[in-house]
Order: sequence, then C-alpha cells, then structure tokens
Amino acid sequence: MNLYHCQIDLHHEAKALAFSSAVEQWMGYLKQRGVISEWRLLRRKLNLASDSCRDFLLEIQFEDMIQLDSAFKVLGEHDEAVERLYNTVTAFIAASDSGLYRVFPDPERAERMALI
Repeated sequence: MNLYHCQIDLHHEAKALAFSSAVEQWMGYLKQRGVISEWRLLRRKLNLASDSCRDFLLEIQFEDMIQLDSAFKVLGEHDEAVERLYNTVTAFIAASDSGLYRVFPDPERAERMALI
C-alpha cells in the first residue's frame, strides 16, 4: 500500500464545504475509474498544529505503484470531465505540499530482512 499525502491551504475567500464537495467529486471519479483505492480529507482541529502543518490533509491510498501511475495517466487525458473535476479542486488551493509514503516495514523489506 502507498499513501499519497497532501497538505493543503485554501485561498482566503474559498469556502471549506465547497472545497470538500469538489474533492469528494474528484476522488469519487478516480475511485470509480479504479485508479485509487481509498481516500479521506481531514481538517486541522482547534488550530492544534505546528506552523509547518497546513489546514487540510488529503490522504489518497494506492494498492501499488501501477495504480498510482494509472491515476497520473488519468490526469494526462484530454477529457473535459477530468479537466473540470481537477480544475474545480485546484481552484480552491492557495498552497500545498505532498509526499508519497508506504507502510513500514513493508512485506518485501520484512521478507528480505528475514533472509539476512
């Protein structure tokens, strides 16, 4: 399993519920296409976070790197629905940081470690 982790701040005038709805539509589309496994959107609570933490956290789960690659290929399609859904989400975003994580130790590494 791979987890794509996005920290997001919205534009000051952006409405959080409208952003949430746009993310739900975009992630639902990607899930329906089979290019993501699961996702969840979280929001910082009571402003309890360090300065480096953004207001929203979007986590997108992929079974493997092939599925992640397929998701990026969907972004590259010249399709009006894809462009509309993607642009609707990104229009709300003022700043973001992202990273790709994996469960650790992963089964492959654990298996290799057992052979040493």
